[in-house]
Amino acid sequence: MKLARILAAGMAIALSLSACGGGGASGDGATAAPGGSAGGLEKTQLLVGVVPVPSSAPLFIAEKRGFFKEEGLTVKTEIIQAPQAVMPKILNGSMDAFLTSYVSLMAINDSGAATLKLFQHSQEAAPDVAGVVVAEGSPIKSAADLKGKTIAVNVLKALGQTLTNAHLQEAGLKPDDVKYVPVQFADQISALSSGKVDAAWLVEPFLTAAKKDGATQIIDTTDGVTAGVPIDGWGVTEDWLAKNPKTAAAFHRALAKAQQIAGEDRKAIDEVVPTYTQIPADAAAAMTLGTFSLEADRAGVQKLADLLHGYGYLKSKVDAAQLFAPLGG
Repeated sequence: MKLARILAAGMAIALSLSACGGGGASGDGATAAPGGSAGGLEKTQLLVGVVPVPSSAPLFIAEKRGFFKEEGLTVKTEIIQAPQAVMPKILNGSMDAFLTSYVSLMAINDSGAATLKLFQHSQEAAPDVAGVVVAEGSPIKSAADLKGKTIAVNVLKALGQTLTNAHLQEAGLKPDDVKYVPVQFADQISALSSGKVDAAWLVEPFLTAAKKDGATQIIDTTDGVTAGVPIDGWGVTEDWLAKNPKTAAAFHRALAKAQQIAGEDRKAIDEVVPTYTQIPADAAAAMTLGTFSLEADRAGVQKLADLLHGYGYLKSKVDAAQLFAPLGG
């Protein structure tokens, strides 16, 4: 359990930073540039919400390599768990951009709370990035064996439940043949070992930690029927884009440059992940990562949207093409 405890403690430390503006954020973060900047930017100081997961790495690569500075931008960060938790800041403009799962982005838009756009893609799934595991010695050996069982997911009616449902259906089960319960990732390994749940849906780095502690993966939810599913990217509001077109273009150029590096150089990701997650360097290097590509596969986004609507997690059907900001994927 040693690695699990290290990772859980590290994530707890990272998440606790949100209360005090982790990553160097101060005050209300974003401020307007008095009279504009030399490059005509509407804003030069930005506050960006980051989730302590590998997908946030491109932003920290951009900061480390001076890409924001080259564009005349000062970027401060605040650790968040999901955009839903900081919607007041997003709506009043004090938080400019944020890492968001595609599921969260679509759910917020579906609720009518805001109109969000995907500003820059971050990561899509690769095999073994997320999966369903059972405790060591469990009689559950496959998806079909989950009938009547309890599965832990970090959030109900979100990505984990959606992906797992697709694999259950492939195994001949219906989504309501199992019971999903919300358990934070950091608590899922103990929930499994204590028997509080029969199975758990985990993402990296928790998936690797669970396997090292003896858990057995019975479903790879980022392969097979759900291979290549888009995970997350950087979101902004439609209103923010309209008010800050030059700043948006500058911010996007810096992020895209870092995104390309993340896609080509695993070491660049490993170097920055410990700086904002408190995950030890050796654990970061051991994680399985998805694919960091410049643009999302829009057919994959549409497939995810259709799954969410089909399971009743979204009230309205989604045209995936409308989710993306005009300046690029």
